[in-house]
Amino acid sequence: MSSLPIIATLLHYARRTPDRPCIVEDRHTITYAELAGAAAGWAARFQALGVQRGDRIALALPNTPAFIAAYFGAQLAGAAVVLINPQYRHTELNHLLSDSAPTIVVATDDNEAILSAAMPANRPYVLKPSAELCGAPITDPTSFDPPAAHEMALIAYTSGTTGRAKGAVHTHASLTANCDAVLNAWQWTEADRLLLMLPLFHVHGLGVGVHGTIRSGASLELHPRFDAEIALQRMNDPAITLFFGVPTMYVRLIEVARRSEVPKHHIRLFVSGSAPLSPQTFADFAALFGQQILERYGMTETGMNLTNPYYGERRPGSVGMPFPGQEARIVDRVTGQPLPAGQIGEIQVRGPHLFQGYWRNPTATAAVFTADGWFNTGDLGFVDDDGYFHITGRSHELIISGGFNIYPREVEEVLAQHPAVVECAVYGQPDPDLGEIPVAAVVTNEQPVTADELIAHCRQYLAAYKRPRRIRFVSALPRNALGKVQRHLLAGEASYHESSL
Repeated sequence: MSSLPIIATLLHYARRTPDRPCIVEDRHTITYAELAGAAAGWAARFQALGVQRGDRIALALPNTPAFIAAYFGAQLAGAAVVLINPQYRHTELNHLLSDSAPTIVVATDDNEAILSAAMPANRPYVLKPSAELCGAPITDPTSFDPPAAHEMALIAYTSGTTGRAKGAVHTHASLTANCDAVLNAWQWTEADRLLLMLPLFHVHGLGVGVHGTIRSGASLELHPRFDAEIALQRMNDPAITLFFGVPTMYVRLIEVARRSEVPKHHIRLFVSGSAPLSPQTFADFAALFGQQILERYGMTETGMNLTNPYYGERRPGSVGMPFPGQEARIVDRVTGQPLPAGQIGEIQVRGPHLFQGYWRNPTATAAVFTADGWFNTGDLGFVDDDGYFHITGRSHELIISGGFNIYPREVEEVLAQHPAVVECAVYGQPDPDLGEIPVAAVVTNEQPVTADELIAHCRQYLAAYKRPRRIRFVSALPRNALGKVQRHLLAGEASYHESSL
C-alpha cells in the first residue's frame, strides 16, 4: 500500500471491501465502491470531453460528495486538479484560470455566471455535476489505469496575501508521503470517523481530511460548512472520533459550549492548524472538553510539517516536532546557517512531502529551495531545548521598530490574556522616527476597556519597544477562508475603521 497513489488506495478498498462506509452526508452513507464508481463516471465524462494526461481540471465546488468524486475522477483520467474557492470573484478567478489554463472547470449553477465573466481568452469548458448523489453515474473503475507516483496530481494556490497567488504543484508521491506521515503520527485507522467541516478547496480539508480518510480506509461525515451548534450535536455520536479545525472554530465551540453544554463525545483527537492557536484557547478547550487540542503546522506547498505528539506533551504555543520521515530546522535569514535552540530564524523543512515547484514559475521555485533540498517556509520561529518548534510569525510580518525586532505573535499572546480581549492581530505601520510601530487591532467582549488600559496591560509583560503604540477596536478581524488573519488589509485599513467603546 505504501507506494500506491491515494486514488489507487480508493480503488483497492472498493475491490476488497466494497460495502465499507466512506462518506456520510445528511445521514446517507456512500460506500467505497460507490465513490470509486462515481469517480470512474467523472473520469469517463472528462475523457469524453478530450481530457489528456497532464491536463488540468479546475474544481469550483462546495463541500459535497460530488467534489470528492470529481477530484478522484480527474486524477483517474490522468489530469491534475486545480482547487478554486467557489466564493472567489472576478479578479481572483481570472488570475487562477489564466495561470493554470484548465481544460475543464467543474462548477455549479450558483457560480457559473461569475466564472463565465472571469474566463480568460482561452475559455475552458464548464461542466456541472449531474443529478446523481456523487455528481456522475456509476461506472466500472477497472477500465482506468491509476496514475503513476511521479505524475502531477494537484495544483493548490497559495493564499496570495502578499502578492499574486502561486500554484504549488504536488505529485501523487508527495501527497502520499505526507498522508502516510500523518496517519503514522496521529494513529489514524479504519475505525475512525472524521467530522469534516473544513472547506475541501483547501489542503487542510482535502489533503488532510479526505486523503487521510481514504488512505486509512476510514470514513468521514461531510458538512457544507462549519456550524458550532451542529458540530456539538454531532459530537454526541459515538462513531465520530476525529475533528479537525482552525482556531476560530475552537473559539466558537468554546463560546457555544459555555452557553449550552459540552457533548459527551467519543472524539479521541482534536487537531488545530492553518493559523496560530492561542495558549488561552488551548487551556479553555481542555478545561471544557477534557481533551487537549493537538496543534500542527503545515503549508500549501508542503502539506503537514510539524505536529505536537499524539502520545506525550502537547505544548501550548508550540507546533511540535517534524512528522515521521521529515526534517525541520531554524536558520539565519541572511547566512542560511542553522541556529541553536532559542534563537529566532527562518523555518526550513525537507522531505518527500514537499511540492515539486510553483506552476510555470521557475524563478519563484528557485528562490524557495536550497541546493540541498531544504524549503524556505518564510515563517520565523525557534526550537526550544526539548525540540519543540515555536512560530513567531511570517518573515514579511516582522516589525522592525527603532532597530528592534518585534514578533506579532508574542504581543498578541499577551493581549489575549486580558479578559476583555476576544481576539487580536498586531501589525506594523510606518513611522517617520522609528521606521515602524506596532499597532494592535482588537475585538473585545462586553467588558468595557480602553486603549490605554490594554497598553498598560502589555507594559506589565513586554519590553517598552514591543508594546502597541496604538489600539484599534474592530468588530472582527479580516480572515481568509481558513481563518488566517489578513494583516495586509489591516495595515491598509481596507474596510476596517476604528471605533470607541
